Amino acid sequence: MTQTQMMTYDKQAIARSVARMLIEIKAVLFRADEPFTLTSGAKSPVYIDCRKIISFPRARSAMMDHGKTVIMNEVGFESLDALAGGETAGIPFAAWLAERTGLPMQYVRKKPKGFGRDARIEGDIHEGQRVLLVEDLMTDGGSKLSFIEALRTAGAECAHTFVIFYYDIFKDTPERLAAEGVALHYLTTWWDVLAASRESGAFDDATLEQVEAFLHDPRGWSAAHGGA
Repeated sequence: MTQTQMMTYDKQAIARSVARMLIEIKAVLFRADEPFTLTSGAKSPVYIDCRKIISFPRARSAMMDHGKTVIMNEVGFESLDALAGGETAGIPFAAWLAERTGLPMQYVRKKPKGFGRDARIEGDIHEGQRVLLVEDLMTDGGSKLSFIEALRTAGAECAHTFVIFYYDIFKDTPERLAAEGVALHYLTTWWDVLAASRESGAFDDATLEQVEAFLHDPRGWSAAHGGA
């Protein structure tokens, strides 16, 4: 594959394909009349359950193929030494992507295990190793920075993170990551899911109008519906 061929992949087509798969496996939930309460206390008419992907091998396989394409095109064929999954949701995706890319894998604990080696990193890691962090989704990027700090403390270089699903509604997220020297790579976003939902007719127009209002102003929508 030439450099020109490598850089002509269609990211928008990938995003729309993954969005359709997430809708089909019912990983996308829209509930404007009875909003979800997030861990922050915010209210949301949308919820994404990326863990459902593990139960659908055909969709999962297609997504991992797309993931390899995105990683190799945006990061590089020989620019990584390993992949690391974040505990717990990122671990299976890191394993499948490691198989696809032929790279070693580790995983990162949320906190030291508290006994034995008291380690946060499980797997073979060494000084200067170029590691990409894999997670299922990203909202504002906060939890990713904790995992990245752990990898760097262990001596690795971590300048990239990959997720299946990126919310893309908190506009300071890319800048927040960039300030820490991290580039974000992803397959699809809420905007892609909204577009695919309209095409599929899977949800009624009134619900989709509320979803779009939330995506444009998540904090305002939450406050208007009794959230934090």
